[in-house]
Amino acid sequence: MSTVYLGLGSNQDAERNLRSGIRTLYRRFDNTAISPVYRSAAVGFSGEDFLNCAARIDTDLSPTQLKAWLTELEDTHGRDRNQPKFSDRTLDIDILLHDDKVGDFDGLSLPRDEILKYAHVLKPLADLAPQLKHPETGKTFAEHWEEFEGDRSLEPADLGGKQSSSPNWWGSG
Repeated sequence: MSTVYLGLGSNQDAERNLRSGIRTLYRRFDNTAISPVYRSAAVGFSGEDFLNCAARIDTDLSPTQLKAWLTELEDTHGRDRNQPKFSDRTLDIDILLHDDKVGDFDGLSLPRDEILKYAHVLKPLADLAPQLKHPETGKTFAEHWEEFEGDRSLEPADLGGKQSSSPNWWGSG
């Protein structure tokens, strides 16, 4: 069983799509936990703000198998794959870490470079796993967040009450 960290985001019907994606993760994977959710401006294009969070799951899927499963989940949420890389998203889920794997796995680069580039990826991961060490730098994600020099423009998202890592909080609809 592998422990995997994911980055999730949405800026189209964001609360509904993010909640739905998270509910699906809880149903499919063991030991699922979710970070706080943050609101951030779109990166690389002009669009609605994103809601972003990180998730931890346990799975026996390989990185390639998990990527295929997540792509299908994004597609069921209306993801348009004909859009540019930086564009609106109904649901975007990236594999950030798959245990301590480093390298290229059928086009999937691990750990994901965006972890150390963007606050909307690093901060939720640092909240969820502050003492976890980056497999290449050896620093904890809390240390990386302390040292982060990029744009830190994130707002805690108010999703109708105190967020919880319980699947029941994410609702049924």
